[in-house]
Amino acid sequence: MAELVGPRVYSCSNCRNHVCLHDDIISKAFQGRNGRAFLFSHAMNIVVGAKEDRHLLTGLHTVADVYCSDCREVLGWKYERAYEETQKYKEGKFIFEKSKIIKENW
Repeated sequence: MAELVGPRVYSCSNCRNHVCLHDDIISKAFQGRNGRAFLFSHAMNIVVGAKEDRHLLTGLHTVADVYCSDCREVLGWKYERAYEETQKYKEGKFIFEKSKIIKENW
């Protein structure tokens, strides 16, 4: 009998709620508030907070913190707007801090 394997997912490290898919990783070369972070094209089971302008390493961006929909842990942020032309590719994408997510189904 063949074993069916589901998609590789990342979960909230606090409550194990599924929040993003491995296949949606755009880059692993990002810096979060507390170390390494990943850029994802999509997210699930999250709550998006209020928008605010922040000066990040790559310039001024409008971002909104993203929270786990179950435990409300801050997991990263969503890029709402990039002011510099070279950073526009980030708009609508999600940063998840590596320390806030864990691998599932690997």
